[in-house]
Amino acid sequence: MTNPPPPGNWSDPTWSAPPSSPTPDPTLVAGQPVPPQPGPADPYAPTNPYAPNPYAPVDPYAGAQPPAAQPMAEYAPPGYAPPGYPQQYPGYGYPQPPKTNGLAIAAFVLAMIGFTSCITAPIGAILGHVAQKQIRLSGEGGAGMAKAAIIIGWILTGFLVLVLAFYAAAIIYAIATSNNSGSY
Repeated sequence: MTNPPPPGNWSDPTWSAPPSSPTPDPTLVAGQPVPPQPGPADPYAPTNPYAPNPYAPVDPYAGAQPPAAQPMAEYAPPGYAPPGYPQQYPGYGYPQPPKTNGLAIAAFVLAMIGFTSCITAPIGAILGHVAQKQIRLSGEGGAGMAKAAIIIGWILTGFLVLVLAFYAAAIIYAIATSNNSGSY
């Protein structure tokens, strides 16, 4: 619907004139026809009740012969190793841990034995330092054991030094305060 033209010689911005060009066809985009859009699927459309279910579980043993009919190695389903052999799939599972440094194990054991003897504790601490250097160079495992050996070894060595100093002080004090009269 169009409004009548404005009276007089002035222009009214609300007046609509007939279009200067024909209206564009909504079924064409850039001169090409627009393909029809797919509509929603009809939920009430009849379905084939005998069609196979794509979500049904698959039986890997379907069609396999009973065990008595074929040898054991041939009885394994496709994609599986025969029974009794480990499956070899590289890249699956957990990666193998690195080999543990033997010196780190020995250092840790000697440091732990130091709880009872205190003589092996400094040896364990020194071996722990050597093991740490080897682990840094070779990339082996056992860095935690080497560090534990160092910590335990030096703590027990410190206790050993304190105990020896206490005994030495007690002996010196006993000698200094003793009565050397020579008679009994």
